[in-house]
Amino acid sequence: METLTQRHIDYDRSKFSDSELVDIYKRILKPRLIEEKMLILLRQGKISKWFSGWGQEAISVGTTLAMEKDEVILPMHRNLGVFTTRDIPLERLFAQFQGKMTGFTKGRDRSFHFGTMDYNIVGMISHLGPQLGIADGIALSSLLKNEKKATLVFSGDGGASEGDFHEALNVAAVWQLPTIFTIENNEWGLSTPSNEQFRFKQFIDKGIGYGMDAYQIDGNNILEVITSVQQIAESIRERPRPFLLECLTFRMRGHEEASGTKYYPEGIQDEWNKKDPVVNYELFLKEEGLLTDEMIAKFSKEIKAEIQNGLDVAGAEPKIVPDTEIEIKDLFKEHNQVVVAPESQNKSEKRLVDAVSDGLRQSMERYPELVLMGQDIGDYGGVFKVTEGFVEQFGKDRVRNTPLCESAIIGAGLGLSIAGMKAMVEMQFSDFVTVGFNQIVNNLAKLHWRWGQNADVVVRMPTGAGVAAGPFHSQSTEAWFFHTPGLKIVYPAFPGDAKGLLAAAIEDPNPVLFFEHKFLYRSLKEEIYDDYYTTEIGKAAVLKEGNDVTIVTYGLGVHWALETLENDTSISADLIDLRTLAPLDMETVIESVKKTGKVIVLHEDVEIGGIGAEIVTQINEACFEYLDAPVRRVASLNTPIPFDADLEKNFLANARFETVLKELLAY
Repeated sequence: METLTQRHIDYDRSKFSDSELVDIYKRILKPRLIEEKMLILLRQGKISKWFSGWGQEAISVGTTLAMEKDEVILPMHRNLGVFTTRDIPLERLFAQFQGKMTGFTKGRDRSFHFGTMDYNIVGMISHLGPQLGIADGIALSSLLKNEKKATLVFSGDGGASEGDFHEALNVAAVWQLPTIFTIENNEWGLSTPSNEQFRFKQFIDKGIGYGMDAYQIDGNNILEVITSVQQIAESIRERPRPFLLECLTFRMRGHEEASGTKYYPEGIQDEWNKKDPVVNYELFLKEEGLLTDEMIAKFSKEIKAEIQNGLDVAGAEPKIVPDTEIEIKDLFKEHNQVVVAPESQNKSEKRLVDAVSDGLRQSMERYPELVLMGQDIGDYGGVFKVTEGFVEQFGKDRVRNTPLCESAIIGAGLGLSIAGMKAMVEMQFSDFVTVGFNQIVNNLAKLHWRWGQNADVVVRMPTGAGVAAGPFHSQSTEAWFFHTPGLKIVYPAFPGDAKGLLAAAIEDPNPVLFFEHKFLYRSLKEEIYDDYYTTEIGKAAVLKEGNDVTIVTYGLGVHWALETLENDTSISADLIDLRTLAPLDMETVIESVKKTGKVIVLHEDVEIGGIGAEIVTQINEACFEYLDAPVRRVASLNTPIPFDADLEKNFLANARFETVLKELLAY
């Protein structure tokens, strides 16, 4: 620490005892001393990267001291003080930095990209903004349970430019969630100054637009931080509502150490060094007669010894020995599905849309912790009327209309899951999931693998063509997610499967994307069980058996294949309805191909990069010596989906399926 002889911060100690003031000093000193050590280790190559919070410690330490220990904090990568103030053992923290097994991510992620509910901390991802939506979900859980708890989430001034920031604050305001949105305004986003990030004068001006309280404080004044957050948290516990807290500070070092600070104007660091939150507070305590040089030396020695001990323990731990089986196993929370049979044999004829509604309603009855969220799903019942009547039965707390903000709502679903609840998020059309894509592929999919926290979220996706809805309401989007490890993907073709698989998806504590074909919603009926039941996820169905060819398909493709086989009864085929796309039931497919020797894969999605390509590859690898003909693949045209009905018909794969099938049979 550089020497300052004159204090540049004024403190109000009226709410603090002498012992509290001294304890606060030890708390703010600790992350500073850790950082001094980390910078040395970085130069020695013992850690790979470091994001500095030097000069911003008062915010991390102060907010954490102000919150209750069982309240969740969602920090960013400059918030070392959150982790130390929550008393995470340093040996585990340092093991995390060094990529050791006793770190929180088993070497799979670095620095502060982790969470731990043992300490009520939910860690960030590099995309920054998604944290805010998750905070909404955690706060919503507290609200629904009447726990009278606040949730605090951090954003930097740069990250506040992201759409997630707007979405999350808007949702919190609409739903009156007890969330403290804490903006560390350190004036720079990597090398970009604030005047190139935004045009408004200060972040608290945004509070008016969102309809929420907003307050600005000196983020380097640790007593002001503590007092302010205590007051805000106490207020919103009793009267839940969101709060925007802007903390003025400065980033003394680079965005990360490798980037440096050459872009800073001359003298700006010297000016902000005068407001160093550690040194100024130290000078204040000396003036108050509460701190001496001897005490400082003693505290520093004790903390440095704790740091060194933590480093010794972490450093002595061996390097991780990769175990492929464990890497794959940790993708999902363990869930051994036990298929639930219906209590009676009573059946009713239902359309696919009715079956989805039935499965969802009975799951709501079975799981009181399940919350449904989506655009227009409340009183209106959703655009496809899946949730019609749900508000009357379950109430608006559990059947929640949302603003148009897919990212924040998927994030809120994850927040509910982290808080021990279940969430179902409806995309009005699967096409709209693009604006929530990040939450799915980087949060839902990776969370359990990264730090052992499962994502108990189902995302329902009305999908597909055949209804002349054009290129933004008709896409097949399943392949976008099929490539991402950590997601389960379900795609039923019949009402009975839709009900049982949706119930199973909601039961599963892992993230499931559930595709429902819009064309099939009201175009077919089936006698299905009235009672609650589940169907096995990951198991294909053999709909027809034959000897000449294997047809592998899913969704609307199943009905195209059925129509073809009904029109030509001379074709002897195994017809396999995959039902689940991830995990794929290749065992059933391979067994059939070995019997028939010929196989055709059919799907509605476009050909290039479609799921069929993976199925074809696995068939070739497993069944090459059994094949009597090349594996064929039929898919829709490699263009966007047109609106005109005739153009759409030409686009879709079924226009070519029968021709290719007969070519294969004649090979």
